[in-house]
Amino acid sequence: MNTVLMIGIVLAVAILGELVAEKLKLPVVVGYVVFGVLFGKSVIGVFSADFINNTAIINDFALGLMAFTIGAELKKSLFVKLGKSIFFIVFFEASLAFVFVTLTMYFLNPDKLYQAIILGAMASATAPAATIAVIQQYKAKGPLTSTILAVVGIDDAMSLIIFAFAATFAKSLMSGAHLSIIKVIVHPVIEISIALALGISFAFLSNIFFKKIRNPEKLSIRVAAVIAILLGLSNLLDVSELLSIMAYAATLVNINPILTNRSTGIVKHFEPIFYALFFILAGANLDLSLFKTIGLMGLFYTLARGLGKYAGGSIGATLGKAPLKVRKYVGLGLLPQLGVAVGLAIVVNKIFGMGDYGEAGKMLSKIVLNILLFTTIITEIVGPLLTRYAIIKAGEQNN
Repeated sequence: MNTVLMIGIVLAVAILGELVAEKLKLPVVVGYVVFGVLFGKSVIGVFSADFINNTAIINDFALGLMAFTIGAELKKSLFVKLGKSIFFIVFFEASLAFVFVTLTMYFLNPDKLYQAIILGAMASATAPAATIAVIQQYKAKGPLTSTILAVVGIDDAMSLIIFAFAATFAKSLMSGAHLSIIKVIVHPVIEISIALALGISFAFLSNIFFKKIRNPEKLSIRVAAVIAILLGLSNLLDVSELLSIMAYAATLVNINPILTNRSTGIVKHFEPIFYALFFILAGANLDLSLFKTIGLMGLFYTLARGLGKYAGGSIGATLGKAPLKVRKYVGLGLLPQLGVAVGLAIVVNKIFGMGDYGEAGKMLSKIVLNILLFTTIITEIVGPLLTRYAIIKAGEQNN
């Protein structure tokens, strides 16, 4: 297999997906996923399972860039501007999506609690790309728009924390180990703390050593080095790579916004390449033979997650005393999930799908990825339409 040639073909397929998505006025990532499916192992078969496995490092770097972008949005000024309502909204929309999906999946498969918990954790994440695209298209401004933008940024941080606890709990269930307070609560807290400490430490070191660097080429090498080192150390210490890099960017943006803006500008130059590869290869992983198994699960997953996001957003906005139009419509802007959720599905494959948890672990990783890709196509089409409806009803569109 000529890996370099295959990567070139993946990027060529990404261009096709991009052109078709733009023609149909759909988010570009939907085009990537759909064309990944078409050229993947279940349809045409251009991208084999071996090739996908051999390019796992691409997923790692894409996840690292994704986490950096999320963290760079978590500015202190944002929290000050929006006040306590944002915390209530994020907590309840992420938590209720987790609870609703976990309970629904458990009732469908009572003998697979571990699967229900992992799918619940996936459901807590919200993808900002499609929502932001709609907001930019309509030049929307106002309290609802500001709240939605803040929620989709902070939400992924919340979902990473939920996932850390869910993964530990699922590992205990699958290994048959005795569940104790230490395993369920203390271990995830330790893992989260280590990941945060890694990211925060590297942010302060970066501020010391990089703050005087103006040359983009030199800074790009340093940013790439930090992301790669954090990915490697997190993997070595068995903690969340996403959380450590998100903590790195979030800390850096609050202690040195100028350096972060320079770094973000550099990341954005090569981010599209890794994202295209990431989503095409994720789509190529879709196993159409599982559709009979996941069809009903996917439908109930989508409904339970949508209800959790909508109800949680409304409850959080009410408790946080947000304006009336925010309380009524914020939940409608939180449906898309492509992005961190797919990234977490890749992490699930690394944890459970490599053989340590037997055939049950391999099947779990397949089910999770396939449900997410199956439902993503729905949420990435319906989600932007609901966001547009919310913005128009709130009177915040400007074109």
